[in-house]
Amino acid sequence: MTFRAAPAAYDSHVGRYGSDLAQGLIELAGVHRGDQVLDVGCGTGLLTAELAAIVGGDHVAAVDPSDPFVEACRRRVPAADVRVAVAEDLPFADASFDCVLSQLVVNFLADPDAGVREMGRVTRPGGTVAACVWDYAGQMTLLRAFWDAAVALDPAAATLDEGSMPFCQPDRLRALWQSTGLDDVTSHELRPSVRYSSFEELWTPFTTGVAPSGAYTVSLDDRRRDALRDQLHRRLGEPAGPFELTARAFAVVGHIGTTPSVRDMTDGERGT
Repeated sequence: MTFRAAPAAYDSHVGRYGSDLAQGLIELAGVHRGDQVLDVGCGTGLLTAELAAIVGGDHVAAVDPSDPFVEACRRRVPAADVRVAVAEDLPFADASFDCVLSQLVVNFLADPDAGVREMGRVTRPGGTVAACVWDYAGQMTLLRAFWDAAVALDPAAATLDEGSMPFCQPDRLRALWQSTGLDDVTSHELRPSVRYSSFEELWTPFTTGVAPSGAYTVSLDDRRRDALRDQLHRRLGEPAGPFELTARAFAVVGHIGTTPSVRDMTDGERGT
C-alpha cells in the first residue's frame, strides 16, 4: 500500500536514484538492441525507460501491482506493454523474453521464491534474469540515515527498519537465485548517487507517505515528525546548501540453461 502514493512522490524520493541504478543493472544483464525484455515491478517506469532507450519501447514489457504506477509507466514509455500484475503470476507465455530485470523489488515480493521462478519461466533458454536491491543495512545512505534517526527517537521503529529485510545481503540474494534453478549466478555492486539542491528537497518526499520510510513519517504527529526531520538533518551533516548522497545496491545475475534442469524434467525424462 505504501507504493500506491502519487507517482511523482516516488520519483522525488527513492526514484531519484532509479535511472542511474537502472543503467548499471542493464549493463550487468547484458541487454542488447533487439532483445525482448521485461521489467518486473516497474514502478513509475524508470528502468522501463532506460530499457526502451536501448531496445525500443515496442520490445519492452513491464508489470507492477500498483495501478497509479502502471499508469505512470505507460505515460513514460507509451510503446511498452505495461500491465497490472504481480511477479508471482506473470501474464506472459513461457520463454517470452531474452532478459528479465527487477529493480528494488525482491524484498517486497509476497513469495520471493515463486517470483524468481516466474521470472525464469518467462525467460528464453540462454537468457538472463537480473535484479538489484538496496544495501539497506549499510551504504544506502539516505534510508540508513533515516532509520537510524527514527530508531534513535523511537526504538519501536526498529521493527520497520528496511535493513532487516531478508534479501538486502548479497549472499542471500545469490542463494535465492541459485535455489530457483538459475545457472552461472554472480553477485555485483552498483553505486548510484544523487545531488540535492537542499535538505528540504530530500526531506519533503518523506512527508508524502510513499515507501516504508514515508509511511512511518506520516504516522507521526507534528512534534515527532519535526524531531525526526531535525535528527535526520544532523545525521547527514546538517547540510545548508546543495549536497550529494551515494548509495549502494547489491545485484544478482543468473541465466537460463539451454537444457532442462532436473527439477523441470518429468519422471520419464529422468529415467525413473
